[in-house]
Amino acid sequence: MSDAFSQLIPETRAFLKALEKNNNRDWFLDHKDRYDSNLKRPAELLLDQAAYDLGKITGDPVKTKLFRPHRDVRFSKDKTPYHLHLHMLWTTDTGGRQPLGWFFGIGLDYISIGGGLMGFEKQTLLDWRAAVDGPAGQGFDTLMDDLASQGFRIAEPELKRVPAPYAKDHPQAALLRRKSLSAWQDFDTAELGAPTAALATVFQRLTPLMTKLKSLL
Repeated sequence: MSDAFSQLIPETRAFLKALEKNNNRDWFLDHKDRYDSNLKRPAELLLDQAAYDLGKITGDPVKTKLFRPHRDVRFSKDKTPYHLHLHMLWTTDTGGRQPLGWFFGIGLDYISIGGGLMGFEKQTLLDWRAAVDGPAGQGFDTLMDDLASQGFRIAEPELKRVPAPYAKDHPQAALLRRKSLSAWQDFDTAELGAPTAALATVFQRLTPLMTKLKSLL
């Protein structure tokens, strides 16, 4: 069965390539109807469809977000006004301190689906360190190794050193050096003719990791 969103990626890539050559407000406003009809509205519909599927997988309430095309240029030397990507976010409210994030990104040189916590909030970070200091650390290692064997890209730890008061040679040093944890599946355009099915498949494969994270929140 054909995917209702099969044209979203090629349409997005075509628009972004044109935007790359004309990244200014006048051009974008002149082509806003194209952005709305070919990118924004299909992305919003995909967000709704995937939210329904994700709700069935997790059993948690799901919120959606389509990121704005406008860049925040206030503190950037690059003053081009628009992003050259289309990013979507689903958050599942686990009833804990911090919602889990599920992502879909389309750029000129990447297509990625992923999930996790892009940044631990203060108390979540303390809970994370306390958990991986104990037996839960080995469980996360196992889950991450399993995802890597399925072709997932795991974001690297942010800290160079193990934070105090943990020992430098702690068996879970790599986990303790984390301030976030996310896993990503990268695709070629030819591999992703059916975004709806791909999102459901990747989200299902991420569920063991997300369930483990959920237990910390």
